[in-house]
Amino acid sequence: MSPLASYRRLFELAGTPYVVVAFVARLPLAMSQLGTLLLVAGATGSYGLGGLSAGALAVANAVGAPFAGSLADRLGQRHVVLVQSLAGAASLTLLVGLVHTGAPDAAVVGVAALAGLTMPQVGPLARVRWRPITARTGSQQRRLVDVAFSYEGAADEASFAVGPALVGVGVVAISPGGALLLAAGMLAVFGTAFALHRTAATGHGDGIALPTGRLLTPVLLVLVAAQLLIGTLFGATQTGTTVLATEAGQPGVAGLVHATLGLGSAVAGIATAFIPDRFGPERRILVAAGALLVLSLPLLLVDGLPALVAVVAVLGCAVAPFMIGVFTLAERVVSPARVATAMTVLASATGLGYAVGSTIAGRLADHHGYTAAFAVTVSAMALALTLVAAAQRMLRAALAPSASAPDLVAA
Repeated sequence: MSPLASYRRLFELAGTPYVVVAFVARLPLAMSQLGTLLLVAGATGSYGLGGLSAGALAVANAVGAPFAGSLADRLGQRHVVLVQSLAGAASLTLLVGLVHTGAPDAAVVGVAALAGLTMPQVGPLARVRWRPITARTGSQQRRLVDVAFSYEGAADEASFAVGPALVGVGVVAISPGGALLLAAGMLAVFGTAFALHRTAATGHGDGIALPTGRLLTPVLLVLVAAQLLIGTLFGATQTGTTVLATEAGQPGVAGLVHATLGLGSAVAGIATAFIPDRFGPERRILVAAGALLVLSLPLLLVDGLPALVAVVAVLGCAVAPFMIGVFTLAERVVSPARVATAMTVLASATGLGYAVGSTIAGRLADHHGYTAAFAVTVSAMALALTLVAAAQRMLRAALAPSASAPDLVAA
């Protein structure tokens, strides 16, 4: 089955409304991090506090997501995502209110953390649904699941293009608070729709009973570390972009500039489905890690927004192939009964990396400017390349059993 035919088949199986809802429902999380950074930094004049608040949101989301994923594995996604969507929307609204009333810094950071703790990780949970959705496709299922992961990687990256862009539009048209309120409204509406969609009922327990299996293997820990480093790229690059845009007198443009990272990544993510199957995911992440390091180096030389847009757009082309390879590896090596937990653990690592990147880059930017923030991006990619290169033999060995396994079944 060709990649284009696979994409058509996936959308037929799930239905176009589901694809739209699942995409829009993941935008509020992408919006909330930059929105919090701009809201708090603009109100207080401190990038350090803004980065700390955005980081607190990301860390809390990273801590809470695996527990939500574990609950989804046991109970199904419907009730878990519904509660998270409504609670997350309420928390974002409260955050805006506190900042505008001049609440103490500790209260602002605490509510930002509460928002992160309650917001659902829609992308990872959407990945889990594709295996049962494609359960009746026989020998085509492995190919369809792999293409679905390529699509989900592209959708995640597109969300990190559209999300910051919506924040930028909201900041310019209304205010940073207005942008976060928009995210809250979208989460309440589309998060609820995602939770109640019929595919949520196929997220667990509808197929053959499978053993729980071990979750935290050495392979998964490598993948978690890889996602933490890619999250560091997001946090540091977003912070550096915000500082440069503010120095240029156009702080609202930061979201639009950073959106180019997600745009390039989304295009590359869709194209990943065209890579031959014989070029395994472990080799893909190695090549992508090398590309990320090389393409991040020009960030140290940028001195204006036009140059930054070009560099960030090209850098984004290596992000999705890296992340798709990581999530594909996890789906193949983790016990099917633990897939939701594994996906949310990886997403949590990304959020934790964002917190690390934004916090360190924010502190450095306060004293040394945007170039110091971008240096965090480059350093993280050097570590990612080293990690993936050292783990190649382990990753290939872990994939060997799945290559000879029978067709997938519904989780």
